[in-house]
Amino acid sequence: MAFSPAMTRDPESPAPRPARLDVRLGVVAENYLRMIAVAGNARVAPVVKADAYGVGLVTVVRRLADEGADVFFVARLAEGIALRALVPAARIFVFDGLALGQAPVFAAHGLIPALNTPSEIAAWQSFARESRVALDAALQVDTGMNRSGLSSADVAELSRTSRDALADLNLVLVMSHLACDSDAAHAANRRQLERFRTALAMLPPAPASIAATGGLHLGRDYLFDLVRPGIGLYGGHPGGSGASPYAMAVRLTAPVIQLRHIEKGATVGYGATFTAARATRLAIVAMGYADGLMRSAGPRGYAVVAGQRVKFAGRISMDLCALDVTDLPENAVMPGTEVEFLGDAISLEEAGEAWGTNHHEVLTSISPRVVRNFVIHNDVVRNHVES
Repeated sequence: MAFSPAMTRDPESPAPRPARLDVRLGVVAENYLRMIAVAGNARVAPVVKADAYGVGLVTVVRRLADEGADVFFVARLAEGIALRALVPAARIFVFDGLALGQAPVFAAHGLIPALNTPSEIAAWQSFARESRVALDAALQVDTGMNRSGLSSADVAELSRTSRDALADLNLVLVMSHLACDSDAAHAANRRQLERFRTALAMLPPAPASIAATGGLHLGRDYLFDLVRPGIGLYGGHPGGSGASPYAMAVRLTAPVIQLRHIEKGATVGYGATFTAARATRLAIVAMGYADGLMRSAGPRGYAVVAGQRVKFAGRISMDLCALDVTDLPENAVMPGTEVEFLGDAISLEEAGEAWGTNHHEVLTSISPRVVRNFVIHNDVVRNHVES
């Protein structure tokens, strides 16, 4: 095959559009309604931490609220404050719990801390007494994740002193978190469920929750009174295998900005990790690890160009990546051609496997400089960057 010299952009041509994340709000809403159908009598409370998993808190929450969502979870206090401005009447839980001195801020914004330690319970109760207001509270119980939450010893002590320890508090939720909910057959799920039931029996009666997106599909035993889905809203697979019950709500694309032709033996990128085994045509794309395309994707990752999967050539750079498009027709790729890294042809799970991570990190790693296009059906609602 004869190759012409490397092709560059016409300096007078329009600058290529930036990398873009299309967010299909209608699909987010459909996934939420699907969760309601699966949850039965349990309330579905979306988890919108980390800027709604990096998708865009403001627009996503407004759409979910339009669909009837009125209970939300976030991780950080600052996230709760931002969310309160969007949904003034909603019940908002904060996973991180109550740090020293935060009680007045939680109360001022009507936020509910997930109390993870006896000292947090004492601080929230003390503030309630000082304020002479009965404050809503949630208890988070560790049932085997060994992360945040009350230990079994803490729960046992609380059961002996609950009349005093929880006085002046309205216990509105007891919650835990499953470690292995993406694997329905994992023995840890049943083990944690039994530990959670034991803890509930030791505590004052209150609504209960243990299921996130994966737990929602483990069966009726795991539903309790409330479920807390997050990644499934955007198309993340709750079980990781087979057909997902949720549709992909996001699509990550970037443009080709240059075509290059290199000879056999030439290398590509930092460290010269790719050596052309033949005369090779490269598409240089405006997408790098500063945009959220992980550097680890280089050796085994791929993108989709003109409906075909093509491999990366060399390491992912901060702002650019190279794709081997030698086997595509010459007229199928040119400067400005759209390249898909995630979406219709590459699921969150497929991207995670190729990039050496999971679907949560794939989505939350997409950087703020990637433009978010919010779409209802086929109409773009808003083109901007949300932080």
